[in-house]
Amino acid sequence: MQYRTLGRTGIKVSPYALGAMMFGAIGNPDHDDSTRIIHKALDAGINFIDTADAYSQGESEEIVGKAVKGRRDSVVLATKAGLPMGARDGGSDPNRQGASPRWLVRALDDSLRRLQTDHVDLFQIHRPDPETDIEETLSALTDLVRAGKIRAFGTSSLPPSEMVEAQWVAERRGLQRFRTEQPPYSILNRGIEREVLPIAQRCGMGTLVWSPLAGGMLTGRYRKGETADTHRSQYGFNHLRDERRLDAVEALLPVAEEAGMPLTHLAMAFAIAHPGVTSAIAGPRTMGHLDDLLAGAEVTLDDKMLDRIDEIVPPGTDVSKLDMEYMPPAIRHTSRYRRPSAERAAA
Repeated sequence: MQYRTLGRTGIKVSPYALGAMMFGAIGNPDHDDSTRIIHKALDAGINFIDTADAYSQGESEEIVGKAVKGRRDSVVLATKAGLPMGARDGGSDPNRQGASPRWLVRALDDSLRRLQTDHVDLFQIHRPDPETDIEETLSALTDLVRAGKIRAFGTSSLPPSEMVEAQWVAERRGLQRFRTEQPPYSILNRGIEREVLPIAQRCGMGTLVWSPLAGGMLTGRYRKGETADTHRSQYGFNHLRDERRLDAVEALLPVAEEAGMPLTHLAMAFAIAHPGVTSAIAGPRTMGHLDDLLAGAEVTLDDKMLDRIDEIVPPGTDVSKLDMEYMPPAIRHTSRYRRPSAERAAA
């Protein structure tokens, strides 16, 4: 396997990263089976594992921690914090989320305990936190680097304007800067090609892209006019029934068939073909899913195939949005982009 450098960190990672979201209650609750999947991925040369505290409320981290025990030095371990974590008494605690220094320090300690390690190689802010000043977040993360608890830190789904602002604040204040960004990217979601990937390249940031299979759409199991009975379909995602996405899948299937490969291999190869992408996260739930991923690990797409994909989904465009994509506050509620009706009537 050909390894790539994660931005300018000097850390070498595999172009396919093992996503651990499906290990635990929301995916594969069998810890032994999940551990076997992780071991097989490591044996195949994948050295990059991405998890988060919110995945099955810490269970994913516990599984990963047990699986990498004894192999920790050869694993590039990444986790995330920021999404809400349940309180110990089962209630809600508004301070067990976000990117405040108060929570990040506590969240990292909890993650390290579950992962059975004294440091993580990459610590990421799971989603932007508009309620916390970016300088506060960077200051806390810089302290954690200096304490030896993390080697580098990054973001996930950060809008391009905030990526630039964070780099500027870090330079102005003499703080460590975000070294990576983790955005959604697939054949069906190419919007990040416009600004996110070019900014990451200009700033020397590594890019770890999630959902390269477009939330399951590029597995080939979701077809127009058919109902798919899959684990993912149980969650009722609207993007699995989106007619525009289904039309694009129908157009892509012949491209994969003519190339003699499954649609999953075409999709994963596309995700790592962009020069701004360091690694693509694949999150297998079963050993069969992993076997399919590994079978296409050496697939590369020539210019002719990439041109055909461009004809179906033009560069820099999204075929609608994934349900789980980040929605900026500016467009989350109508009150943010519409004047009050009385004010509009008086205008």
